[in-house]
Order: sequence, then structure tokens, then C-alpha cells
Amino acid sequence: MSKLKQLTDLLIKKKLTIAVAESCTGGALCSLLTSQSGSSAYFDRGFVTYSNQSKTDMLGVLESNLEEFGAVSEQTAKQMVSGVVKQARVDVSVAITGVAGPLGGTQEKPVGMVCFGFYILGKYFTTTQNFMGDRHQVVDASIDFALTTLVHELSN
Repeated sequence: MSKLKQLTDLLIKKKLTIAVAESCTGGALCSLLTSQSGSSAYFDRGFVTYSNQSKTDMLGVLESNLEEFGAVSEQTAKQMVSGVVKQARVDVSVAITGVAGPLGGTQEKPVGMVCFGFYILGKYFTTTQNFMGDRHQVVDASIDFALTTLVHELSN
């Protein structure tokens, strides 16, 4: 069974709703979550906040946070997911921000570095992953990681 099917089955069975915030994945997770018939039962909304300004305007990410830690940081991912939960009042949320490449990487934040913020039934947590490959592979790996984490957390 695919991770997407596992996640959507869990959301429907538990009567949970999800909303997401995406930066480097550019809406690909939203598209995937809504590709299933009946997705209106669990999918509330998605925010594609590619620019720093959109992260601030739409999700309430503090400009001081972006200046101190940058858009690609666990601090920003946490503020992004917190902003989603404040706006959407959902049971589950994920925020993704990273460097998909091939441009934009630095020694401190190389191409493939992706930060995630999760909110699952009242619990917040963040993590950073480093993926290999080209832009599409980094985006696909980011979505796969988000789905895997959500399935794991909701299955416990």
C-alpha cells in the first residue's frame, strides 16, 4: 500500500483534517494530497510560501526569525507549521522549507537540506533531513519523508 493511501486511510478513519505549508516543494504535497477522490474529507488547505515575504504575510513567520536563522531552518519550519495551525485549526499539519537546488546552496545549508515542522494532535516537532539528487529528487524525497513521518506518527 502506498504511503499516500496509508495516510489518507488514517486521516479518514480517525476523522482528522490536514493542512500544509510548502516552500521548496512548491505545492507538490498539496497536489498529491488532493489527487485522491474524497480528499475533501481530510484536506483543509495548503499554503505555498516560497518567498520570505509570503511566509511572513500568510503564516506569521517573524522577520527577525528569517534574518537570524534563514528561511531554511527548523525555527522557520516551526513558525510555518504554527501559522498553518493558527489559520486552519486542523488536527495535523506539516511545513516544508529547504534548498531543492541546483542553485541556492551554501556550505552551511547545502542543496538537499530540508527542514520540516510537524503538528500532530497537539504535538509540535521539527527535524532536518539531507537528501541527495537533483531538484526533482529532492522534492520527491521531501514529500516521501513527510508522508512517512505522518503515517508513522498517526499509526502509534
